[in-house]
Formats: sequence, structure tokens, C-alpha cells
Amino acid sequence: MNLANKHLNTLTEIGVKNKVINSAVKEIPNQEDFTCYVAMVETLNNRLKENELNMKNIGLVIVDEAHYNSFRKLFKYFKKCDILGVTATPLSSNIKLPMKDTYNELIVGHSIAELIDKGFLAKATTYSYNVGLGALRIGINGDYTVKSSEVVYIDYAMQEKLIYAYEERAKDKKTLIFNNGINTSKYVYESFKRAGYENIRHLDNKHNDSERKEIIDWFRETPNAIITSVGILTTGFDVPDIEAIILNRATRSLTLYHQMIGRGSRVTESKKEFTVVDMGNNMARFGLWEEKVDWNLVFKNPDYFLENLIPDETIERNFSYEMPKEIRKRFKNSKEVDFDVEEAFHQAKKKGLKPKLAIDQAIEQHAQMCLENSEDAFEAMKLALLLEDAISFRVQKYAYCLSKTTNNYIDWLTDDYKRSLRALLRKSM
Repeated sequence: MNLANKHLNTLTEIGVKNKVINSAVKEIPNQEDFTCYVAMVETLNNRLKENELNMKNIGLVIVDEAHYNSFRKLFKYFKKCDILGVTATPLSSNIKLPMKDTYNELIVGHSIAELIDKGFLAKATTYSYNVGLGALRIGINGDYTVKSSEVVYIDYAMQEKLIYAYEERAKDKKTLIFNNGINTSKYVYESFKRAGYENIRHLDNKHNDSERKEIIDWFRETPNAIITSVGILTTGFDVPDIEAIILNRATRSLTLYHQMIGRGSRVTESKKEFTVVDMGNNMARFGLWEEKVDWNLVFKNPDYFLENLIPDETIERNFSYEMPKEIRKRFKNSKEVDFDVEEAFHQAKKKGLKPKLAIDQAIEQHAQMCLENSEDAFEAMKLALLLEDAISFRVQKYAYCLSKTTNNYIDWLTDDYKRSLRALLRKSM
């Protein structure tokens, strides 16, 4: 069901005589019979451009999802009308076309926190997993490009982290996964299949209407179902019993951030809360979904807002690593599993030693952990494989200490760390 038909049903329910202007409507001879018209933007634009509709006595134009800019082309036909734009996030989807240039005034409604308190929205519990986003690039629209996002999110280790996060926070919940790229979504689908999850479907904008309807109907009717998708379900998608939203992408769009999470915020008799799993450092960039936003500031000064987003490098510098409970159990004989690379780096410099001593010490500590929790070299090597995320974290911290490094150097240093760890284990055993 498209948005026009949804609005038609709602208006009919409250007694408003309305008519949908779709591709079959070429003229409206009995306009006095209707007090409201509902139309998709392209359909209405085509009819007006071709002078096929002579719409009389229009006094108010209501624009839904007003942060999109496709509606601007219609405004020249309604110069004498009041125009009301409605959106949950008054920040234009195009940084070059701010909403303040179209609308004279912003009227702010209740905040998300207030709507939660009043019982109109479900309460979100958010879990964030640290993700290195150094490979991401910003496109002309101000958001991360699909190409660079797929480099990050198709990576095997990232797919493993996603499944781990799902199993830890969203397993057995009806789950919607958002990705930034069709290839990523397909990889997610295959990864979940390999992990034994049959209750998953992939959906993107290349599916036709009947395929999309079949997949969404399946999602509605299937307990614990998972859909991995690309953008297509951010608006006009209503499945109230969604229990978990996974942001398997990073975004610089506050609007998109709110829209994605909002898909899980519908309240039902049995659902007052839902889960958000953030795999793109989005919470660190924007704050929690329910946090109060000064929308008047965003509306009047969108450039200032966008320019003052926390840089990814700053976010990642503030990462802390906490070993997952399941992995920590495998190192139960080790009293300490953390290592402060930055402190070791500064101590080495202070003593006039090579800074890389910090990495050498980190490797030694990891080797000790593997050795004191294993019976032989084979078991120690298996334990070392569990340290993938911890190694990446330590290498990234070391790279920050060096100030300027390349991704190639970080990749080389990560591989060298692992080689050195294996060599030290073999030697020690």
C-alpha cells in the first residue's frame, strides 16, 4: 500500500471526503464533492504540468515528509495557498536546499521523550558497538557514500560482529536491519543464512511492487522474522510489532537516523519498548534517539549543525574496549585482560625508547593471556583468534598516538601484530 492510499484511508475514517489523484485520474469534473485531494508528487506534477487538472478553490497544501525536496516543483502551482510542511525531522535531505528557504516558520511539536512519556511511542533501549570508520568517504549529498560504506560493512570481521550483536541483543525478536548498499544487504542475508538463521529476507528498491508486498507480508506474519534492507523501509512502512532495529550503517543525516529508529517505535498492547543496535557510531554522533533536539536551531542554521557534528576520528579516539562476556570466560585465568596502549606509548617516548615498544608490550600481554588459559600450543593459537577485536582496538589506539598514519599502514600493523603473537606463542610453548 502506497502513502497516498494510506492517507486516503485515514481521511475516510475521520469523515473527510477525499479523492486520490493517481495515474488513472485525468480530470475531476465534480470537484465540489471533495474537500481534500491526496496525490503522490510526481503524479500530481505531471497532471498539472500537462494542464490536465483544473483544481479550484485550493486553500491549503499539506506536504508530508517535508524534509524531502521533490515537493518544491509543485509550489509554483499553489502560489496563493498556505503551505504546511509536516516532518518529524525539519532538516533538509539536501544540504544545498535548506528548509528555511521554503518555509517561513517552524512550529515545534512534542519531543520524542514527551511522546514516550505520554505512551504514544515505545521506549528505545540502545546498544552501541564500536566500529572503525576510517575508510568511509563523504559524498556530495553530505552523507557517507555507498561505495566506501560497502568496503567497511562487507568485511568478514564486520559481518561476524553484526551476527554477534544480533545474538547478544536482538535474537528471537522481529528485527529490521538497515544497510547502506545493496551488496552489503545481500552479504548480511548470506551471513545470517550461514549462521543457521532461515527466518531472514533481503529487500531493496529493485524488487517490484508484488515482490515487496510478499516480503513485507511475510515479515508481518512470521514470528522473529528478520528483514535486511537498503533505505526503502525508512518511510511509509508500518509493522507495529517490530522489536529490534539494527543500524548496520553509519550516517551523517540526523533525519535518516531518526527515521530508521522510528520504524520500531510504534506502540502495541504487547509492545511498549524496543531495541536499537547501533553498528555505525551513530549514537556517539547524534546522541540517543530520544534526546531533546533544538529543532529551531537546526531549522535556522542547518550548516552550523552539520559542520559541528563530531568527527569520526574524535568518536573513535574515545572508544573503550570491553571484552565480551563469552570471550572473557575463555580467559578466566587472567586477572587482567586490558592494556593501555596510549600510556605505554607515552612512557616509551618519555624514556627515549622506540614508540613501537607499546605494541610489543601489548603483544606480550596477549600472549601471556593465551598461554595461561591453554594446555598446549594448539589451544593457545585458538584463543588468539578470539582477540581479533581487541587487536584492532589496540592497533587503532597506537595509530592515533602517531597522529598521521595511512589505512595501509594500519592494515600492515594489524597483520604484523597477529604474526608476532603467533610466533611468540610457538616459541613459548
